[in-house]
Amino acid sequence: MSTTTRSRRSRRPQRSNVAGDNPHLKVPYLVRGIPTYDIVGEESLDQIEATADKILAEIGIEFRDDPETVRLFTAAGGKATHISGETYNVRFEPGMIRELLKTAPSKFTQHARNPLNSVEIGEEAMVFAPAYGSPFVMDLDRGRRYGTIDDFQNFIKLAQSSPWLHHSGGTICEPTDVPVNKRHLDMVYSHMRYSDRAFLGSITAPERAEDSIEMCRILFGEDYVDENCVIMGNFNSTSPLVWDGVSTKAIRAYAAAGQGSIHLPFLLGGAVSPLTMAGAVAQSMAESMVGCALTQLVRPGAPAVFASFLSTMALRSGSPTFGTPEPALGSLVMGQLARRLNLPLRCAGSFTNSKLPDAQAMQQSMMSMLSAVQCGANYILHSAGFLDGLLSMSYEKFVLDADVCGALHVYLKGLEVSEETLAFEALAEKGPGEHLFGTAHTLRHYETAYYDSALDDNQPWETWDEQGGIDSATRANARWKETLANYEAPPMDEGIDEALKEFIAKKKASMPDAWY
Repeated sequence: MSTTTRSRRSRRPQRSNVAGDNPHLKVPYLVRGIPTYDIVGEESLDQIEATADKILAEIGIEFRDDPETVRLFTAAGGKATHISGETYNVRFEPGMIRELLKTAPSKFTQHARNPLNSVEIGEEAMVFAPAYGSPFVMDLDRGRRYGTIDDFQNFIKLAQSSPWLHHSGGTICEPTDVPVNKRHLDMVYSHMRYSDRAFLGSITAPERAEDSIEMCRILFGEDYVDENCVIMGNFNSTSPLVWDGVSTKAIRAYAAAGQGSIHLPFLLGGAVSPLTMAGAVAQSMAESMVGCALTQLVRPGAPAVFASFLSTMALRSGSPTFGTPEPALGSLVMGQLARRLNLPLRCAGSFTNSKLPDAQAMQQSMMSMLSAVQCGANYILHSAGFLDGLLSMSYEKFVLDADVCGALHVYLKGLEVSEETLAFEALAEKGPGEHLFGTAHTLRHYETAYYDSALDDNQPWETWDEQGGIDSATRANARWKETLANYEAPPMDEGIDEALKEFIAKKKASMPDAWY
């Protein structure tokens, strides 16, 4: 690496916006103003925790292709049994994993290149991020198709432009026109270049995790990255009760660098978890706690997010179902368990099985999303765009979901009760039988009293019909196109941009393309 590049890496970058200039976000993240909804009592929570402990002590977790992770856990007191090759079963005495988790922070900051967009994750803070991982994209004009790097960048631009989302997300869709072994470089760069918010890095191979962190060292400066969380990885266990080496090695890479990680069992009831929700919650707790504990063995104090993805199944067909009531109840319990563990929580989102941005899509999404905000989740991935059981990322659904997130901003503030909001003077000014349109109180508050949706049509039926009878999906189609047409990339230091491109070019040149 050249001396010039090293000097760029060692300094903190010039941040993108001047102080006080935050052109899109209403707030960089939410602070909960309403209480969480706790649905089970302490005795039930004790039973769930005891079952999670029993799973870990009597069945254990299988670790594949990562002897170092097995060594770390056995050194901490786990009991390993060799299965075959580099596969081990490790069992943990009750309470051991929870003890390891005591060094994990209950709240941490993920820094963005624009410091005004840095987010808090944990306790009363709440962050909305786009959906993640879809191989397909959809819109009303071109239908369903494989995602491309252009689609990936479009969704970053839509998220950056939304006043109601707080985070750029991660693999918003798979850019299938870029080789598998190189696309992580383009994805991480796209988040850095087209957004100035916090983002997720690559997790599909340990070396790709290392590349993501290295790119952050170029963007933020080496010393800054060593001292601050600037990137997170979103890791799935291989349920039931398996952590594979691809995930654990990358978890260790993020933790060693002091960066954040999310530890997420993806549980399909009746397939890879019990179909009863209490059992699925206990399993999810066990698997996620072990992932979080690994980070603390690598670097005590590394940010770790407790997580769950609970889903049901159409038992007559075997098809996964999303946005159903049972996982919503499970998410509420996960919130209670996260507070017991004193860990940040990721769960739920705008889940749906619908194939179009229609009534089914929004009904199921609202069921799931409300469970996330009411359980106290701190980082809500899949807040916008999720369609087709996570197989498709929808442009129209992205815009519709973001509008719902705007309404949730108001909902989560709670209800202010004061002399001003009780508004006795508004009634007293004109007295009984008189409208309040012109009162002083109405004139003070009419611009800010209610959430003003950018997509809803609240006109009389006759006016709506005369204007063409446009439905919400069609309005959303026009809105995303208008947003992209007006998008402007946040400024980036030219020297840092050049260093990032140089790093990417060298990495790509070092290996042949791989498409699977």
